Amino acid sequence: MTNRRPGPYFGQYGRRRPVTGGLEARSQRGSFGRTWWGREFVDIIEFVADKGRMSRGRSYARSGQVISLEIAGGTVTGEVQGSQLQPFVATVSIDRLDDSEVAELVALVRRQPGSLAMLAGGGVPEALGPLLLPAGASALNYDCTCPDDGWPCKHAAAVAYLTTERIDENPLEILTLRGVDLDMLIEGVGGDSSEAEVDDWFGDESSLPGLPDADFRAAIDDLDPLLLRKAIRSVSEDERAVDAAIRELKALYQHFR
Repeated sequence: MTNRRPGPYFGQYGRRRPVTGGLEARSQRGSFGRTWWGREFVDIIEFVADKGRMSRGRSYARSGQVISLEIAGGTVTGEVQGSQLQPFVATVSIDRLDDSEVAELVALVRRQPGSLAMLAGGGVPEALGPLLLPAGASALNYDCTCPDDGWPCKHAAAVAYLTTERIDENPLEILTLRGVDLDMLIEGVGGDSSEAEVDDWFGDESSLPGLPDADFRAAIDDLDPLLLRKAIRSVSEDERAVDAAIRELKALYQHFR
């Protein structure tokens, strides 16, 4: 573990204390990560981590040992009940994007058709992965108030696995984790006047082109004359009435011209 905060020394490890109402993981067997973002995040946190501690972390996540979980810019913080009376506080940290990286993210969204609409709808395009996902396990940092100096300890691993499920549920959490505000991102993308005129969103001041001139052709001329006469004949007394009805229809179409 790194950046350890000073805390009490626990001389003896015991069995974990059961928790009522903990944040039990949906995934109860197999691998974590149902979506592309979740799977990518899991691959990164598992790449160089201690396999035994990660296995115990999955067990903690699935048994509801994590009491609380909060994702904020650069840090995920969770309270995890272990063997002691008080829960441990574990964190998973990743650097927030700096101004130049945010500008690069804005430029990438502009270049990807449909990306802005997808973000506004609650999704995150996979094309943004290289900028939003941590660049390997070395970009992650773990900390915990427990005495285990593993990287990560099982408590931090449990927090990381539940973070994966949060990202599965809401991919926009990856933006939150990297310190990117969605509204500011959308504003930054839409603020490029070279892409769109933002002062007149609804086109109230726009000039529309004139309608093309089209040759007049009465709809009656496009009808099958035999079918037309047959239809009119069904409500007419004789052929003279049929002829009169057709002349009236033609006069009406001329009037509406």
